[in-house]
Amino acid sequence: MDHLSDNTLMLKVKAGDLDKMGLLFERYHRSLYGFLFHMTNQKEASEDMVQNVFYRMLKYRNSFSGDGAFRTWMYHLARNVLKDYVKSNNRSAFQYDLKEIEERISGGSTADQLLEKEQELQALETALAGLSAENKELLVLSRYQELSYQEIAQILDTTEGAIKVRVHRAMNQLKSIYLKINV
Repeated sequence: MDHLSDNTLMLKVKAGDLDKMGLLFERYHRSLYGFLFHMTNQKEASEDMVQNVFYRMLKYRNSFSGDGAFRTWMYHLARNVLKDYVKSNNRSAFQYDLKEIEERISGGSTADQLLEKEQELQALETALAGLSAENKELLVLSRYQELSYQEIAQILDTTEGAIKVRVHRAMNQLKSIYLKINV
């Protein structure tokens, strides 16, 4: 069953074979968590939102047509879950917890290397926090989630060319903010 495409699995779920959702969960729960965590930096909230995305996949399975890529549909649902979370918690999607950042730091054999790596990571996280919600989302989808520009364009309902330009501008803005922080 692992060899079935994502679209085929979701179409089976749509037809009532709900057990196939487990395979989709195994394939995508980590990447969804990564997306949501990068957007919020909230570990528990991100875990809860992953569950909500899969719940919505089941609830709205009849809206999946199979014409487009499953990942595009899934990230569309994830964006809606994220928006609902931000709205219901009356907060920005981009809150940073330095303990979470410290937990993610690994490697480095000396204290100096660890300190330097931590400072660079904090500067990058601060720079990401300085981006608009739209620019941060573009960078998380393209760089962390490794979605193609075409997939992002479908998720955001725009053209691939527009996404290329917006990602380029977001990267330039991130670089500018990062360099100001790291001076």
